[in-house]
Amino acid sequence: MQELFPTWTWLIGAWIGAFFGSFLNVVIYRIPRGLSLNEPKNSFCPKCKHRLMVPDLVPMLSWVFLGGKCRHCRAKVSSRYFFVELLTFAIWGALWYRFLVQGSDIAMFLAYAAAGSALVAIIFIDLELYIIPDQINGFLWLVGILLNVWLFIAGRPEAMTWGMPSALAGWLTGVGAIWGIAIFGRVLFGKDAMGHGDIKMARGVGAVVFPAAALMSFGVAVLFGAVFGIVQILARGGERRVGGVPSDVLNTKEPGSEPDVESSASEIEADWEPEPIPVLLKCGLGYLLCVDIAGLYVPRLYERWFGEPQFVPLEEEEAFEVERTMIPFGPYLALGAIAVLIFQKELLGLVDAYLNWVAPGTR
Repeated sequence: MQELFPTWTWLIGAWIGAFFGSFLNVVIYRIPRGLSLNEPKNSFCPKCKHRLMVPDLVPMLSWVFLGGKCRHCRAKVSSRYFFVELLTFAIWGALWYRFLVQGSDIAMFLAYAAAGSALVAIIFIDLELYIIPDQINGFLWLVGILLNVWLFIAGRPEAMTWGMPSALAGWLTGVGAIWGIAIFGRVLFGKDAMGHGDIKMARGVGAVVFPAAALMSFGVAVLFGAVFGIVQILARGGERRVGGVPSDVLNTKEPGSEPDVESSASEIEADWEPEPIPVLLKCGLGYLLCVDIAGLYVPRLYERWFGEPQFVPLEEEEAFEVERTMIPFGPYLALGAIAVLIFQKELLGLVDAYLNWVAPGTR
């Protein structure tokens, strides 16, 4: 296997990842807006709707050489497109090196690369809209299940943890940890402490990396949140905006006018109430049982359990005021998980070294 994947081949993996990043940009734009990934089959400019061709679609390079503008209408193209492709370039290259150059585990590479790609989509959707689509959380969970099935077929010992399939142990750990934080914050502070999308993502992360690494990823996420969250708050300054609704669907006073964000935020703040504890408990149980994933195929099941439609168009999403200190935790959970996907061995080594230092001879 070493001969099949010499060191330089990590560049091949990285560029494959960059092309997947180009597809992720389609996912990031279309899925939250309820648009099909298949129709239209070709990528298009969101502004002029012109079909994009090869010169527009070379990962990273097209954005750079076109000056971050559409080749047809010259409208500005968000830098998000570049950074999504750059991040997947880095993730796939690192995983290729870890599992195919240093090791010989194609199955782990494929599973972790798929999970890392889903996490990239989560980061950029959550940063923009403060939501995490159930389709992506469901995909992340499915990757973990398929990986666990493969580990059983290969007869590998890591297929089982605590006397149960490791993916199951991981998703129970993920939901338990983040759901527990949500309940604790709601009871102690009377506020919503964690988004439901974060709970569902933690389930998927646990299913992919299994319990110990999942808990470690949550710890890394807290560190990322503490550092980058401060930067995000400072960069935001005194800005107030409405969350849950993208700028392209905010109501305006009249066509062409700017949205009245200040007025909308004040009205939302007056009406906003924290989630009732019984509802939070029932939803968490639903996530443990994966009712939301089944609801992707049986919408009525979702509606009966959670009391709301499985999919709500963005323009109908319940808006809320984004305070200056309010930052979505989902991107940091995703970054923590990506760090564990790539550096799991090193991070587990650090944890073992710390435990040996605290209590010598216990590890």
